[in-house]
Order: sequence, then C-alpha cells, then structure tokens
Amino acid sequence: MCLGVPGRVLAIDDEGGLPMAQVDFGGIRRDVCLVYLPETQVGSYVIVHVGFAITEVDEAEAQRTLEVLRTMDGDALAAELGEPAPGSGVATTPSPGLP
Repeated sequence: MCLGVPGRVLAIDDEGGLPMAQVDFGGIRRDVCLVYLPETQVGSYVIVHVGFAITEVDEAEAQRTLEVLRTMDGDALAAELGEPAPGSGVATTPSPGLP
C-alpha cells in the first residue's frame, strides 16, 4: 500500500540543485524531496508520497491523519515509514528499499 503521510518540515537544504527537507512523521525522520513544493518553509506540514512532498496541510489535519494511520489495521504508518512511530506499540521489520 502506498499512502501520503503527513509530516512537519524540520530543515531545508539544497542537495545538488534539488530542494530537500528533513521531515518528522510523529517521531520518525526522513529526507524528503521538495521539488514539487519549492516554497515550503521550515515548520510547514506536508503530505509525502514515495519520498516527495506533494501538498501542504495545516497542523490539525496532519495530526488527524497521523492518528488515523496509527490506528489502521496492520499499522499502515509503520509499513509506509519502515518502522513504528514512537508510542504506537507496534514492532515491525523495515521493508526492503526503505531508508
């Protein structure tokens, strides 16, 4: 299953001409490409799909979506990010190919 997962932008960098961000997904941090949202600022919440930020959302919507993902059968959030979110109580093995 491929989901769009909301996260908060912690830092923004330019990696070889590609805008990249470190994004926090409720305690799990990943590097995310901002090429589709170059105006994104630190502190913004973005929806991330396959490593790309695809849209911005407000904090309330991001938190609601993360909570739904945490409670889905099989813990969809852990499956998407390759590890359980802190406090979820779910133990998983990272999927191949996920950072």
